[in-house]
Amino acid sequence: MTDPDVDLRRQDVSTAHSEGDEASLGELFGELSRGFSQLMRQEIQLAKSELREEAGKAGKAAGQLTAAAVTGHLCLLIGSLAAAWAIGEVVPIAVGLFIVAVVHGIVAAVLYSRGRSTAEDIEVVPDETIESLKEDARWAKAQPT
Repeated sequence: MTDPDVDLRRQDVSTAHSEGDEASLGELFGELSRGFSQLMRQEIQLAKSELREEAGKAGKAAGQLTAAAVTGHLCLLIGSLAAAWAIGEVVPIAVGLFIVAVVHGIVAAVLYSRGRSTAEDIEVVPDETIESLKEDARWAKAQPT
């Protein structure tokens, strides 16, 4: 199965060469430039299409994860109340609620500490990209004009 765009490009090239076998260098560069521009436009359209599709998938996944988080939160809340009630069978209910609150506080402190240390490791500036661009600039300056 052939791509119709490829067939059209082949026809354009064959027609240009059959009309005159001695195309000037300027015409050849113009043809090359037009072909390259068309190729870039097609690649950009393909990238846009792929990104749109992936963004839709990401939105659906975010909705599902949000629903899971809300459901998990409700589960934790009801489980905590059940644990406090069970502890309240042995000691006064206020003490049971306090014990469950202290356990949740400890878990929250540990999660906060780990999250903060992970966040400190995040590189906000893309160092490798900046270095690569600087290398490109040095290379371009070193080229004879």
